[in-house]
Amino acid sequence: MPRSSSTKTLWLAKGGYILISALLCILGVALIVWNRPSVNVVSRAFGILLIVSGIVKLIGYFSGDLYQLAFQYDLAFGILLLALGVVMLVRTNITMNFICLMMGISILADALFKVQTALDSKRFGLSQWWLTLTFAVITGIIGIVLIYRTSVQGSVLIPVQGAALLAEGILNLHMAITAVKIIHTQLPEQFENADGKEC
Repeated sequence: MPRSSSTKTLWLAKGGYILISALLCILGVALIVWNRPSVNVVSRAFGILLIVSGIVKLIGYFSGDLYQLAFQYDLAFGILLLALGVVMLVRTNITMNFICLMMGISILADALFKVQTALDSKRFGLSQWWLTLTFAVITGIIGIVLIYRTSVQGSVLIPVQGAALLAEGILNLHMAITAVKIIHTQLPEQFENADGKEC
């Protein structure tokens, strides 16, 4: 028996994923182009994005995704993002180094989860698993640069943060489009054939 509420929740999660991905891309491009924003602006913007992303990931985890790929690690990661977002908003003596560390940790963690998802997608038979893997590796490398940032100084640091957010946005957008399957008569954790019988 179809569960329309599950389908609505999944649409909400997928739409939220796409929206957050678009916002990450926009913020990333903004930091690349406008490379002298105030620390408070970057901190608050990224903190809000982390909190909203955490909420979306938690919704996705409980949405009953048919493929069970895109959201499979989002319970723990969603909680982590919520915690990091709150820290970003409430810490008053925040520095750019601290922002880089928080940004790098969250982006690297997501990239590692997406590497595992890409490998799961390959076993699942999705043809674009290699593209997910490529985006995840690139994003993870930029996340590592932000965490250690020994060779990134001064005015170059803000564009690197922008590139990291842009890569993260593209990675999540690709994941939402390719790995989240929604059908009208979807049953969580089950597949149905054309006759409505369980496979």
